[in-house]
Amino acid sequence: MAQESSHRVAMIVSAGSNPFEMGVATELFGLRRPELPVPWYEFELCAETPSVCMHQGLFQLSGIAGLDAVDRAGTVIVPNRPDPETEPDPAVLDAIRRADARGARLVSFCTGTFTLAAAGVLDGRRATTHWRWADAFTARHPQVHLDPDVLFVDEGRVITAAGSAAALDTGLHIIRTDHGAEIAAAVSRRLVFAVHRDGGQRQFVEHPLPDVPDTSLGPLLDWAEEHLGTDLTVTGLAARAAVSPATLHRRFRAQLGTTPLGWLTERRITLACRLMERGEERLDVVARTSGLGTATNLRTQLRRRTGLSPSEYRRRFTPAG
Repeated sequence: MAQESSHRVAMIVSAGSNPFEMGVATELFGLRRPELPVPWYEFELCAETPSVCMHQGLFQLSGIAGLDAVDRAGTVIVPNRPDPETEPDPAVLDAIRRADARGARLVSFCTGTFTLAAAGVLDGRRATTHWRWADAFTARHPQVHLDPDVLFVDEGRVITAAGSAAALDTGLHIIRTDHGAEIAAAVSRRLVFAVHRDGGQRQFVEHPLPDVPDTSLGPLLDWAEEHLGTDLTVTGLAARAAVSPATLHRRFRAQLGTTPLGWLTERRITLACRLMERGEERLDVVARTSGLGTATNLRTQLRRRTGLSPSEYRRRFTPAG
């Protein structure tokens, strides 16, 4: 049985905040999860006023905590703002600065990045926001190193997410950081959501989807997932699918937005990460089991995807670390 709480999370809401992002934070951090063998979070919604009109007057929140909840929280979440170029409430900025001064973890969803920047906590740091607002953000906050293409940016104590759906990726990343990959996977399964879209993934798909969805790759992908440690090649995959390599390439592009080799490499890196998260420290074993071949290639591919060396990755994402 899980303990009642391990960590306080406060989410600041304001007039016009997006209810989807509030729902994401509530689902991830506010629900009791007694089935998990770890202490869970204590979650509060808070605002400057006890009553807040949400998202174009769609509904109203009442009886929520005041901004003093921010002073009690180990993690503070700032959601989107409907007009990010207007100045945030001074009381909210003061609460964020107090949280930053005492070392709380600060998280923004979507255009909430504007609020963190206005509070001064992003100066000199990398960050992201919704791609639609990237130019406006850069013009307004040139002291922040904006990466407009990624889903989220983790700068350690400050984490910024892109558009609304990226809030799920960011929240699961936080759970993964706090409790490990297996716990994050369990929560993800409850949500029926992909557990690991890396923060470096692009915010939007550049290739249009086909008019009629084609799922013909499904059996091949399932088979390949079970054989990542073997000598899989694009030619071999094409032969198994009984198509030419060129046809296979077109199907991967149409259905997955990537190449067969790109998909294989991505799945192998994911498997390597899971092996390390489960405690395997021998890089040659991880590389061989995942199909990456050598420890050198593992290091190269891991750093390309996560920006971390294997030792840094283990330190951040394994229970021992």
